Amino acid sequence: MTRDVDFSFRPARRDDAETVFNITKASIGGLGAASYSRDQIENWMGARTPAFYEELIARGRMTVCVRDGVIVGFVDAEPGEVTRLFILPDAAGAGLGRRLLEIGITQARLNHHGPIKLEATINAEGFYQKHGFRSVGMGHFSHGLGGEPIEIVHMEL
Repeated sequence: MTRDVDFSFRPARRDDAETVFNITKASIGGLGAASYSRDQIENWMGARTPAFYEELIARGRMTVCVRDGVIVGFVDAEPGEVTRLFILPDAAGAGLGRRLLEIGITQARLNHHGPIKLEATINAEGFYQKHGFRSVGMGHFSHGLGGEPIEIVHMEL
């Protein structure tokens, strides 16, 4: 376990799936509302369930952040791409996103040579730019499971 201020980080476990699902939903609703329509926010999760996150966790590439015994954020990556980074809205601004991004980049570099990619939400583009990513185009969310298309920014490091 790694310590960073009052946060600790550990690999996600299968029993974290429902919490990770709920963090994703809360983050989308709380942090994305200024950039996306109410309809997009309501349908963002599509047909996703906690079982979807169990499958992701089983791949062994997800890291969760714990504060005071409670998971407040997570990052998931695969070779060449940071695929998911979500935090609870009330944990935003404390350096958690930066630390999770560093973990995600490290994971994405494993067995990969070349740029690290990600799909940023419109509201998160500035955050990623601040941490060295550059915008390379616009598109629609490719990791979704249905619902109205979500505009994203393709970015590379």
